[in-house]
Amino acid sequence: MLGDVRVRSQVGFEPERRSSHPYLCIDFRTLHTRLGCGSTSASSAPERRVHRLLSFQRYLHSSRLLRGVPQQIPLHILDEDYTGQARCMLEKVGNWNFDIFLFDRLTNGNSLITLTFHLLNQYGLVELYQLDMVKLWRFLVMVQEDYHSDNPYHNAVHAADVTQAMYCYMREPMLAKSLTSRDILLGLLAAATHDLDHPGVNQPFLIKTDHYLATLYRNTSVLENHHWKSAVGLLRETGLFSHLPAEDSLNMERELGSLILATDISRQNDYLSKFRLHLDQENLCLSNASHRHFLLQMALKCADICNPCRPWELSKQWSEKVTKEFFQQGDIEKKHKLEVSPLCDRVANTVGNIQIGFMTYVAEPLFAEWARFSDTRLSQTMLGHMGLNKASWSGLQQEQTSVSEEVEPSTAGTDVEDAAAQKDGNTGGTSSKEIPQGSRES
Repeated sequence: MLGDVRVRSQVGFEPERRSSHPYLCIDFRTLHTRLGCGSTSASSAPERRVHRLLSFQRYLHSSRLLRGVPQQIPLHILDEDYTGQARCMLEKVGNWNFDIFLFDRLTNGNSLITLTFHLLNQYGLVELYQLDMVKLWRFLVMVQEDYHSDNPYHNAVHAADVTQAMYCYMREPMLAKSLTSRDILLGLLAAATHDLDHPGVNQPFLIKTDHYLATLYRNTSVLENHHWKSAVGLLRETGLFSHLPAEDSLNMERELGSLILATDISRQNDYLSKFRLHLDQENLCLSNASHRHFLLQMALKCADICNPCRPWELSKQWSEKVTKEFFQQGDIEKKHKLEVSPLCDRVANTVGNIQIGFMTYVAEPLFAEWARFSDTRLSQTMLGHMGLNKASWSGLQQEQTSVSEEVEPSTAGTDVEDAAAQKDGNTGGTSSKEIPQGSRES
């Protein structure tokens, strides 16, 4: 099942790239370590083998520990004042204007761990499923570590934001009265892990660079499959569900994958058409487990792209972050003389036009159908924010266009006036006012 696990025989290896470019190191691997291999002085020491499923990011940290290098990051010890403020924020975690950026600062960069643990505990899932607290905490820490903090957008803060949005959706009346504890557990875990070990580039990039993940998953939902298998790897490594019957554990892994795979934006129209058909025929039955699962898929899709529906102060930050990640990919493609992916060229695109297009063709159709399903104050608030945000980006676009148009004529006018003055000095004939008119006509 864990098809993207790589095998290595010693610590300190160079990541295998399999015809991909050298800046992509996102492979999972089983790490086998032998201390003192080939050394006489160390040959009497007991041989140690360490078997761990590691993302590349966590491998670097773990290999330092195996070599005896001290940890670079101290244990997370929060000031009591900050802890108190974070706790106060958690009391309002169901508010749509929840500021995940502030919460991440108040938790010393541990927003995903703190938020997910709080929600699991609030729903009583830790006690209900008899989850071992040490295993759960270890799982959440490893999940957060496996998000790449150097990604401008696809990082642990985004995962925490999606998890908070998912919580808001699951509290909506249509779902709150129907979801089972299993549904809620899977919904929260899927939100927390939906972009696990994201490399900061998109699927077309992995395909055109012949990355091994693209080959492994046959160019279909490449990233989403990797996120899912990475999440399963951590569940098994920590043994979070090891106390459950094997069949139940496997079923939960499969359902988790079904939710994460639904976030593939290339399949947006498929899910949206199915959702629209259900709503048109009014045949959604929330007592049906498959229908509830489908609604969880739609809720996670909404949560994943809900940034345009947040208040402007939050939405604008997310827009800038995702565009920065797009442009970074475009810069890499230019550097390696690859065709630049759509929306990734910083010369041809702006934050505003990318966001306006995304809202028009992706977000608005999805959230309009969600509002048909759940016509609540939250749905209307989201649509309202999206309309205002779209108008704000349009206004900024017009301002930028006006400024650029003013700069260009003024520069051109200066050049023309200089030429006119020079001509007046030489001929004493034509006035400086007549030259620009003739220039504009030509």
